[in-house]
Amino acid sequence: MISMKDIAKRCGVSVATVSKALNGHTDISDETKRMVREMCREMGYLPNSSARALKTKRTYNLGVLFIDEAQNGLTHDYFARVLDAFKVEAESKGYDITFINSSRTNRTMTYLEHSCYRGVDGVVIACVNFESQEVQDLVRSSLPVVTIDHSFDSKPCVMSDNIEGMRTLVSYILSQGHRRVAYINGGDGSSVTRNRIGSFHRTMAEHGIEVPDAYMRQGIYRDPDSCYRRTEELLDMEEPPTCIIYPDDLAAIGGINAIKDRGLSIPDDVSIAGYDGLNIAKMLSPKFTTIEQDARTIGRLAAEKLIGMIERPKSTVVERTVVQGKLLPGDSVKNILPGERE
Repeated sequence: MISMKDIAKRCGVSVATVSKALNGHTDISDETKRMVREMCREMGYLPNSSARALKTKRTYNLGVLFIDEAQNGLTHDYFARVLDAFKVEAESKGYDITFINSSRTNRTMTYLEHSCYRGVDGVVIACVNFESQEVQDLVRSSLPVVTIDHSFDSKPCVMSDNIEGMRTLVSYILSQGHRRVAYINGGDGSSVTRNRIGSFHRTMAEHGIEVPDAYMRQGIYRDPDSCYRRTEELLDMEEPPTCIIYPDDLAAIGGINAIKDRGLSIPDDVSIAGYDGLNIAKMLSPKFTTIEQDARTIGRLAAEKLIGMIERPKSTVVERTVVQGKLLPGDSVKNILPGERE
């Protein structure tokens, strides 16, 4: 096995210099660092993680707590893109990824216990029940923690701008002449859902439009079946909406099926809009009008903040970073201006 001593001998430097080069110390030149790292690659040297942990007091391992209640796992398009970007950024900084859970083969651990058992340097939390006691205990612990799409007073977070995203989407729909706009929301009571619902009502009110209670329906994120049923309920109304907003692009497929099963056309008879900006929204015909969330930036920033907390704890600032999305107009919202407004 190639050792640090072998690298030092080939480079003509001390073992201490090799160690400093591999750990990014500033008291040796960039040229020496480059020479040492190139020799490591040439000779196939890999630093021992246990030895590095003893020296640096870090494992260079980041925990990921991702518990999707709908059991979509990493097929959840939005969070899959977020976590992939998190992984890419973490690996570029020399960190590995470990998924945190509460189940082991012969015993049950809390999230905090599993994090300690795995020896992670910090944890990113996404798509969980943030109100659960286990999550609360992890957030209150001394471990560095960054949350995604949920804000705690004591930890940094990275959030998609759901308030401005919904405002942009509703404003666009209204600009196309629609006034009877329904919203099938995710119905899970999360801060994401609350912010979207609040922004929907506020934007409608700013345009002088009162939304009937019957136009507000609870669906389930990423569940076409529930949105199929809610769409049928809306279409059965004496005065159905001219446009329906869905909790996400995948759930909107249920609405498409319900509308088509009635022999109706999108957008000529009913307009629809989704949320997330998934690939499926760009592939179906007509293309969805939707908000594309910047999942890549969210994941990258979450990794940057977590690594910053680990490596520079004294300069950590507890702040909420909000990432803007963008409108994809698509073809699923009909322009009913002028003279066609219903």
